[in-house]
Amino acid sequence: MSISKNRVESFSDGVIAVSLTLMLFQLQVPEGFALKDILGNAYNFFGYVLSFIYVGIYWNNHHHLFKVARGINGRIMWANLNLLFWLTMVPFTTTWTWKSDFAQTPTAMYAFVLFMCSVSYSLLTRLILRSGGEHSELRQAIGSDLKGKLSIPIYAVAIAASFFSSAASFSILTVMAGVWFFPDSRIEKYLLADKTHEL
Repeated sequence: MSISKNRVESFSDGVIAVSLTLMLFQLQVPEGFALKDILGNAYNFFGYVLSFIYVGIYWNNHHHLFKVARGINGRIMWANLNLLFWLTMVPFTTTWTWKSDFAQTPTAMYAFVLFMCSVSYSLLTRLILRSGGEHSELRQAIGSDLKGKLSIPIYAVAIAASFFSSAASFSILTVMAGVWFFPDSRIEKYLLADKTHEL
């Protein structure tokens, strides 16, 4: 008997919502009330926005992933917890990076956490694919998942780049956020085509 995916989704939504809230609480409010005070805090605000977008991306794609998942087992639940663990590390590394003024080690740790989020999401996807079988909706929707496979080494490059230039590392991470900003349309297109075919 498979485990209800609704419970897994609801739990995941709650954990992700708490992570986003923690990031907001850690955002430092400027002491002054002039525009220059906001601009002086621009880098911190950028870090918050980037982290918010990343967590939002995983929440969005997690929703799409479970939308076509047909069976949930113990391995998938642990893989999902693993992903949530790394997502809950985002607020910590974001705050550390802010307070260090984007120093080398905190930036590397921030990039490492995003790297592990990508690895964890890839593992979760593979386990759901394996659970669904060769002809599952998810397998037909994402195909070879080239974008997902290429993302992991690019995050690794961002980690390496952080030891030479924090700006270069964050540039890579910002580009990757742009690549993944929109929900995985492959699943949406597949489900839409499937419904059209049924009609």
